[in-house]
Amino acid sequence: MATLGGLRSAAQTAALLEELVAHWERHAYGLWVFRTNDDDCFVGRAGLRHVAVAGQPAVELAYALAAEFWGRGLATEMARAILTLAFDELGMPEVVGFTLPTNRASQRVLSKVGFRFERDIIHADLPHRLYRIARVADRREAQR
Repeated sequence: MATLGGLRSAAQTAALLEELVAHWERHAYGLWVFRTNDDDCFVGRAGLRHVAVAGQPAVELAYALAAEFWGRGLATEMARAILTLAFDELGMPEVVGFTLPTNRASQRVLSKVGFRFERDIIHADLPHRLYRIARVADRREAQR
C-alpha cells in the first residue's frame, strides 16, 4: 500500500469494494485477484478500470503486488495477459498506466510491456507519470 495511498480503514475498504463491484457490473471487466497455484496465497491484484486523464475518459492497466512477490516478473506477466485481453478480446484502442515518479519498478514493467512515457500529471492528488500504449493491427508483429 506504500504506493497506493496507504492502509485503508474498514469503511474505506468497503466503499472501494462497492466501487469495484459496480465497475464490473457497468463494464463486464475490472480488477482480478491473483493467487499462487500451489498454496492459493494472495499475490496481488490487476486489471482494467475506467479513469479520467485531464478530464478525458481512459482505461487504465492497474496492478499491485504484495511486497514478497516483487522482483519475480509477475507484474510483467500479469500486465501482458491483461493487455492481450484489452486489445484482442475487448478491442480497446489504447490503455494508459500511471506510476509515482519514484516507483522505478512499475515504470520498468510498463516499459517492458510496450507502454511509452507521455507526460507528468497530477493523478489522485499526487504527481504521477502517465504512460500509454495503443492497439496495433498485429501485436505479434509489433513485439518483434
